Amino acid sequence: MRTLGFTAFMTLLGVAASSCGSQSHTEEGDARTIEMREGAGGAGGAGGMSGLLEIAPPQEEVAPPQDEVAPPQEETAPPQEAAPPQDEVAPPQAEADEPQEEAAATEAPVALPGSTEGCPDGMVRVEGEYCPAVVQECLEYHPEWTKRHGEPGVAARCLRFREPSRCVAKKTESLSFCMDRYEYPNVPGEVPHTLTSWEQAANLCAAQGKRLCTEAEFNFACEGPEMLPYVYGYERDAETCNQDREYRFPDHSQRLLHHAACQQNERCAAELARLDGREPAGSRAECASWAGVFDLNGNVNEWVVRTDQKAPYRSGLKGGWWGPIRSQCRPMTTFHKEDDYGYEVGFRCCADAEAPAAE
Repeated sequence: MRTLGFTAFMTLLGVAASSCGSQSHTEEGDARTIEMREGAGGAGGAGGMSGLLEIAPPQEEVAPPQDEVAPPQEETAPPQEAAPPQDEVAPPQAEADEPQEEAAATEAPVALPGSTEGCPDGMVRVEGEYCPAVVQECLEYHPEWTKRHGEPGVAARCLRFREPSRCVAKKTESLSFCMDRYEYPNVPGEVPHTLTSWEQAANLCAAQGKRLCTEAEFNFACEGPEMLPYVYGYERDAETCNQDREYRFPDHSQRLLHHAACQQNERCAAELARLDGREPAGSRAECASWAGVFDLNGNVNEWVVRTDQKAPYRSGLKGGWWGPIRSQCRPMTTFHKEDDYGYEVGFRCCADAEAPAAE
C-alpha cells in the first residue's frame, strides 16, 4: 500500500521523492506544453496528444489586494420605557377586530446553483456537449516559475490563459450525468475525506448506489462548454478557490494511515493536522462551477476513472489540492495505482441521471 502526499506535489514539479513511504506523486506536463486528451471510447476515454506552446515572459508581479475588514459596530441597547406611576390606572385597551400577528423574521433559504433534476439528493445534473481535446495556451506564468523553473518545489502555475480555449476534437460528446455537489462525504460544512485510495473511494461510492466520476465527467463539470482552464475563468485567483497555500514538508520517518485508522492514531492525527490545508465543503461560494459543483479546483485532489485503462491503472487524479501547484480543470496525474493514497487525496461520486419523464 503506498501513500501520496509530498510525492504528489514534488513529482508534479519534477522531483522524485517519497511521501510517507509511497511512490512519488506528480502532475504531468512541461511548462511549455498543454496536454490534449482525445476520447477513446466512453465518456471518460483519453488518448495522448500534446502541443508545444510558446509563453510570454512574466510581467512585474503585483501583490494581491488585501481585504479590508470593517470594524464591528457597537450594539446600542434600546431605550427603556418609564414605568407608569403607581396611582394612575392605564386606560383599557381597545379590542381589536382581528388578532395582531407579529411578523416573523425568517431568512430566505440560500439558492444553490445548478439543476438537480433526475439526480439523487445532494447531487447536481451536468449536461451538455463535451470536447475531448482542447488547446489552452498560457500567456503568463507565475514569476516563481519563470525565474526558478526546474528547481525543486516550483510548479508551472499559469496566471493568465489566452481566451477562448480551442476545441480541436473532430466531434464533441453529449454528456448527461449526476455529480456530488461537494467532495466526499458530500456534506456542506464538513472537511472532505483524504487518506483514501482509489479502491476505497470506488467502494464508498458503490455503497451509496453511485460510482466514481470519469475523467471526461470531471473535465466537463469543471470547465463547462467554454472549456475554461479554471473553474472560475481564464485568470488564476488564489482567493476564489482553496489553492496556492504554502507547502509543508511531511515527516517521512513514519507513514500515514488510511482515513479511519489515522483518526484513531494520535501520532497520525497530529501529523495530518500539521499538514492539513483542507477547508469545509462549500466554504468559498465563488468556487462553484457553471454546473453548481463546488471545489473542483483546489481543496483536495480527486480520484477519477480512466475508462481507457485496465486495473491497476484505472486511477487518475484531477483538480489539484490546496498547495502551490497547477490546480486546473483539464490536467490529470495518471501513474498512481489503485491502492495508492495520500493526505491531500480525496474524491466525490457520480451517478447516471434519470431520463426525463415522457410528456
